[in-house]
Amino acid sequence: MNMRKITSLTLLVTCVLELFTSVILYIVPHGRVAYWADWHLLGLSKTEWANQHINLGVLFLLAGLLHIFYNWKVIVAYLKNRARDVKVFTASFNAALLLSLVIAVGTYFEIPPMSTVINFSDSIKDNSAKVYGEPPYGHAELSSLKLFTKKQGLDLEQSLMLLEQAGVVVQDSSTTLAEIGSSNKLSPQQIYSLIKPAKVDGKQGEASPFPDTPMSGFGNKSMAEICAEFDLHFPVIKQGLAEKGIQVTPEQTIKEIAGAHDIEAMALFELLHTVVTGK
Repeated sequence: MNMRKITSLTLLVTCVLELFTSVILYIVPHGRVAYWADWHLLGLSKTEWANQHINLGVLFLLAGLLHIFYNWKVIVAYLKNRARDVKVFTASFNAALLLSLVIAVGTYFEIPPMSTVINFSDSIKDNSAKVYGEPPYGHAELSSLKLFTKKQGLDLEQSLMLLEQAGVVVQDSSTTLAEIGSSNKLSPQQIYSLIKPAKVDGKQGEASPFPDTPMSGFGNKSMAEICAEFDLHFPVIKQGLAEKGIQVTPEQTIKEIAGAHDIEAMALFELLHTVVTGK
């Protein structure tokens, strides 16, 4: 077998596969959403696509290094000037270096069109959050059923009964939602939907206290949604934020409000927390 040919063809195949997995990872939902909804594409989860991308990338890198080895004379020839002297910073090399620097610097400073590429990916991921839904809190799927029902104000025994009625097999309450979902071919989100009616008496519809840290999917929630979730009076919140130089409307999401005032979403959360709690 010809190693030079194998190397070139491996470089070609892995380049195509890396491009394909890059597109998948470009559109895949945010981790919290993907794991909560048990997102799969072509039978693979977000983690499995990431693993494919990494290992194919390693093979691509190794093939690339071998390709450089086998074509070293050609590469050196590209670096020679008209006098046939080797010169690294030739016009061609400078053009390649400049193009790479423009992309890198433009990405760092979020300059279009580099920022447009990133923002488009974010918009796809944010839309996925609306389609698949947000978990009640970060990595809720890793909580045991016992802890999850406690956090969500659900009756554990009734939750177990509802799952049994739905044909869902649960080993015990220490099993995580992800494990229950996996063994029953359901997503953690679907498990939650089944046990939602198990709200403890007196807690149905009761607003949660405003948290000290951002809730899951905070940036994608509108101000109206946050006020409804925590039983906040929007005019009061609007006035409180206005006093701190932040203008808001009910329809705006946290990301949109933060972007309009050139601050991070975390900074906006802290301002909102101060308005709500007075601390």
